[in-house]
Amino acid sequence: MKRAILSCNGLDKPEGSVAREVAIRGAEATGAEIICPVLLNRAPARYRKALADSAVTVVDGCSTRCATRLASQLKANVERKVLVSDAVKGSGQALESTLALGPNGVALARRIVEELVRNLSAPAVAGEPAAEFETPVEYLAVTHDKFEFRIPVVDYLFNENDVWVRASDGVARVGISDYMQQKLTDVSYFDPPKVDSGVEQFGELGSLESAKAVFEIISPVGGNVTAVNRAAIDNPALVNEDPYGAGWLVEVKLTHWPEDQELLVDAAAYAGIVQRKAAEE
Repeated sequence: MKRAILSCNGLDKPEGSVAREVAIRGAEATGAEIICPVLLNRAPARYRKALADSAVTVVDGCSTRCATRLASQLKANVERKVLVSDAVKGSGQALESTLALGPNGVALARRIVEELVRNLSAPAVAGEPAAEFETPVEYLAVTHDKFEFRIPVVDYLFNENDVWVRASDGVARVGISDYMQQKLTDVSYFDPPKVDSGVEQFGELGSLESAKAVFEIISPVGGNVTAVNRAAIDNPALVNEDPYGAGWLVEVKLTHWPEDQELLVDAAAYAGIVQRKAAEE
């Protein structure tokens, strides 16, 4: 399989310098082609073949995730994502404050590349969806000014954080409401939780990003993450296009479903919450 590395150009901060070093070392270690983000943005045709034929590793320096956004816009086949600022936190050792790479920065870049090389020998695992859910057909509609927010009537419950849950045979599928996807506008990035990780009710289940905001996905249920929606990772626009169907986010094996339901609301009650929130904006 051909591979390519798309790294941010964040040369205004130490994390950006590490990202560049990871790209160089990663290309040398794997034989991957380096894709220049500036040239890709200005002349995407230059890398059309590489994007079509290669699995892409995206390396971002900071949470702005410029490289990830660019890869998403061009629908690149993203195989791995690296966020240097998270790697810094995980290492427990701060980077030097200078833009030139110091010993800590070089060591971190080396560790990131070593982990990349190990991981590339095995496919990325997102977990296989365990539940089968039909697309909802009956909705309540909440209107405010020129906006209309749809809420499925049957089988969906909501928390006040605008996250829905639908359960079947001990597994729950989770996503965000139509109201929230409209509020975020164009979702450009889905940062999922790790498969097999545990989550408490009202704990975090990853995040969504748009040009307007970063939205933390607050879990309506407790349990263990069994799958994430690979399609929404590769194409976050699905969350806007079909928030209750193809744009679902996470599946969770339920551990306290009867108790969890007591702190959730049905469609009619959530419609009142949406009406209130829309009026307050």
